[in-house]
Amino acid sequence: MQIEYSKHWLKKSEKKKKDITNHSIEYTLRNSKILKDKYWDDALNAISIIPPSGRILKVVYKRIQEKIFIITAYWLN
Repeated sequence: MQIEYSKHWLKKSEKKKKDITNHSIEYTLRNSKILKDKYWDDALNAISIIPPSGRILKVVYKRIQEKIFIITAYWLN
């Protein structure tokens, strides 16, 4: 699985969301069901509990052929 990040996510992860690591995003993608996004037809969601912290991470992404394009990620709690 090849993961690419949007400009929006790269900008946010540098400044505000330093606690969301690439490992956490990969863990969420591997351990979540594929959920359709409520607002965007071509976007998907992944929601998972991250084990060390017990926090819930939501990742919004698009699947383009064999690549996964991360749009954004954030903590739900």
